[in-house]
Amino acid sequence: MTGTMPSPDSTSQREDGRPPGSPRRVVALLDRLRPGWTQRAVVANLVAQIGIVVTGGAVRLTGSGLGCSTWPYCEPGRFTPEFHGEMTIHPIIEFGNRTLTGVLLVVALAVALLAGLDRTRSLSYRRLAWAPLVGVLVQAVVGGITVLIDLHPAIVGSHFLISAGLIAVSAWLLVRRREGDGPVVPVVDERVRTLARGLAVLGAVVVALGVVVTGAGPHSGDEEVGYRFAVDPYAVARVHALSVWAFVATLAVILVLLARARRVAGAGSGGPARALRSGLVLMVVTLAQGLVGYVQLFTGLPIALVNLHMLGAGVLIAAIASFLGTLRRRAA
Repeated sequence: MTGTMPSPDSTSQREDGRPPGSPRRVVALLDRLRPGWTQRAVVANLVAQIGIVVTGGAVRLTGSGLGCSTWPYCEPGRFTPEFHGEMTIHPIIEFGNRTLTGVLLVVALAVALLAGLDRTRSLSYRRLAWAPLVGVLVQAVVGGITVLIDLHPAIVGSHFLISAGLIAVSAWLLVRRREGDGPVVPVVDERVRTLARGLAVLGAVVVALGVVVTGAGPHSGDEEVGYRFAVDPYAVARVHALSVWAFVATLAVILVLLARARRVAGAGSGGPARALRSGLVLMVVTLAQGLVGYVQLFTGLPIALVNLHMLGAGVLIAAIASFLGTLRRRAA
């Protein structure tokens, strides 16, 4: 019996474990791109995750949540808005937000391919790198459900909270990208670590209460009702403000402890000094966010300031994650 010898690329598995043929070329391409592009992709993902909060905020603030009447199409049988003389700005705003979601999907896919398939890193790091992609897909489904059920308040609120979680995950992925995969070694004492855990909880409370405040006010996204949550907006705003001041007070105590630790260890010490710098940045972001919050309240909640406040919320979440990452180190 005669036959042809299999080509080298037709074997089922190479000695190094990589698949043959086209998959092998894809793996080789990713290996070439990974050193220069993983960091860029991870940073771009974090920026885009914050950006989608801003465009989503524009959708809510302008009442454009139903600018596209259906999903996944914008209009029945059309992915894009139908332009005509009677159309408003709402379809364009909603379609713009959906378009940025597509961009975010591409960036998250790049992160998954570059970082999530990096066999030189730990399994926990690789799993974390897939989280933004999974989250974006979940957000797309939640966004569609939001449109199909006419902006139910619970779904609208969860839409932002998922984005907040994705910002935190994306910022933590950036922290993990810059460190090794060795054992976690704290660089601060137990008091600071305990307070930092409380700070993270307070940060989550601040963000969640901010969602309720927005949903109870005039910029809830429902032009017909005027609010999404039937609660006293000023009472909720006061509770939200109290949570912010509790956050600021906790952070101030942490900064004092870090300053003392730096003096004991020496100004050139990498651990406490780095954590102190990051904590100071977090304090500046928090105070700026609080200032915007008070100004928007006393100026009648102008749309531009409210959207700036939503941008600040995204930056605040990322700053919290970055600060927590400076309280430990991991060797290569």
